[in-house]
Amino acid sequence: MEKSLGFDNEKYLQEQTEAIFERVNRFGDKLYLEFGGKLLFDYHAARVLPGFDPNVKVRLLQKLKSKADIILCIYAGDIERRKMRADFGISYDVDALELIDDLRERDINILAVVITRFDNQPAAGIFKNKLERRNIKVYTHSFTKGYPTDVDLIGSDEGYGVNTFIETRHPLVIVTGPGPGSGKLATCLSQLYHDHKRGVKSGYAKFETFPVWNLPLKHPVNIAYEAATADIRDFNLIDPFHLEHYKETAANYNRDVEVFPVLKRILARIAKSESVYNSPTDMGVNRVGFGIINDEIVRKASEQEVIRRYFRYKCEYVMGFTDKETVQRAEMIMKELGLSPEDRSVVEAAHRTASEAQQNCSGDNDLFCGAALQLRDSSIVTGKNSYLMHAAASLILNAVKKVAGIPDKIHLLSPSIINSIGKLKKNISDKPNVSLDLEESLIALSISATTNPTAHLAVEKLKELQGCEVHMTHIPTPGDETGLRRLGVNLTTDPQFLTDSLYIL
Repeated sequence: MEKSLGFDNEKYLQEQTEAIFERVNRFGDKLYLEFGGKLLFDYHAARVLPGFDPNVKVRLLQKLKSKADIILCIYAGDIERRKMRADFGISYDVDALELIDDLRERDINILAVVITRFDNQPAAGIFKNKLERRNIKVYTHSFTKGYPTDVDLIGSDEGYGVNTFIETRHPLVIVTGPGPGSGKLATCLSQLYHDHKRGVKSGYAKFETFPVWNLPLKHPVNIAYEAATADIRDFNLIDPFHLEHYKETAANYNRDVEVFPVLKRILARIAKSESVYNSPTDMGVNRVGFGIINDEIVRKASEQEVIRRYFRYKCEYVMGFTDKETVQRAEMIMKELGLSPEDRSVVEAAHRTASEAQQNCSGDNDLFCGAALQLRDSSIVTGKNSYLMHAAASLILNAVKKVAGIPDKIHLLSPSIINSIGKLKKNISDKPNVSLDLEESLIALSISATTNPTAHLAVEKLKELQGCEVHMTHIPTPGDETGLRRLGVNLTTDPQFLTDSLYIL
C-alpha cells in the first residue's frame, strides 16, 4: 500500500515556474535568484510534504537551463571546519563536489563556484586548487567591509566592489549553496553592484520553501522547519513589515526579518532608487503552500519530522556534534506540539525487542540492540543483534522477507556464508566482532541472489523499503548507517552506544 499523498508536486512545479518567470520579467535585464534550502535531495521537504519530489528544484532547473546560469557558493569557514551535512554524513565541500557531478549528469552545468568570506584558509585553498585543476571557474570573495551597518561603505568600490565580477550570459542567474550561511546573498548583492555600475538593470529575489508564508505560524510544517534549524537557532515569526504594509499575516523567519531593513537600504543604495520590496515575504518566490492538497496528512508527517529531529540532535550531542541548548530547543519544540518520543510508533517496538532479547539472554554482559521498521501497510517488523549479525541487518532481512512473502523459516543467507564471512573478518581482517553489519549483509545477499531465486526476490523487494520509518535502540555502526542510508529509510536512534569502545569499525 502506497503512502497517502498530502502534496501535489506537479501543481507546485507549474506554479513555482510561473512565479519565477513573473519575477524575471519584473526586472529589466537580469534577476539573481537565491535558492534557499537544498538544491538536490531535499528529504526534509519530502518528509513533511508527502508527495513532494526531493529533486523538484532540479526538474525546475532543467526547464530553465536554456535561460539560466548557476553559481555555487560555499563559505570558506565551513570548508575549514569540515561542517557536515547530517542527512548524508558528508562534509559541505564534498557535498558541493557531488552537487556539481549530479547536475552534470542531468546536463546542467555550473558556471562558477564562489568561495565566500575567503581569508586564505588552508583547506579552502586546497578546495579551490582541486576545482581549478578540473577546469571549474572559482572566485574568492572576502568579508564585506562595513556590513551590516555602513551602507555607504557596503555599496562602494571598497565594499561589494572589491569582489571580482562574475560574467553571466542569461537573464536568470541562480545562486545556490550546500547550506545556510554559504554567502549566497552577499554574492547576489555583489553582482548587483557591478551590474548597476555597468548600466545593467538587475534585481534580486529568493526561492524559498520554508517556512511557508501562507500557512499559520504554528502550523506543524512551519514548526518542523524550526526543529530542522534548531542548531543554528532559527525561529519563525510573523513578518512585521508585511503586516504593516499589507495588513496581512505572513510567516517568515528571524534572519530574513532581521536583515530586511539593511538589505532594503543596500538595494536602494546600489540601484540608486527605492527598493521594489516592502517586506522580506515580498522578496520570496514561494508557492509551496499552494501544492498542499491534504492538510491532515501534512500535519501528521510534520509532527513525525519534529520527533525525528529530536532524536537526531540527542545522538549528535553524545557524539559531540552539537550542544545541550540545541537538544533542549528540539525538546521544547516537540512539547509545543504536544508530542513525545513514543508518538513515533517504531520507538516502543524497538525498545520492547531489545528488552525481550535481554531477558531471554543468559549472559550478564551481553547488550542487545532492538530495531523496528514500519512498512507501508503500517505493520511493524523487528530485529535484534546476535553473534551472526547486527540488529540493522536482521531487521532489513526480516522486513524484506515480509514484503516478498517469504516464510520466516527460510534463510536468505545460509549459515555457511555467514560463518565464512565471519572467519574472514576474524582471521584475515583481525576484527573482534565477526557478526555481519547491514552493508556486509546486503553484499552477501546480492551474491546469493545469483544462485538463489529466493534471495533474488528479496533483492528485488529492497527498493520497497524506501521511505519506511526505522528506529534503533543504539547508534548504528558505520556499516549499518551506510546500508540504511542507501536503502532510503527514515532512521532515528536512541543516544546510546552498543559498546564502550571509542573507535568502532
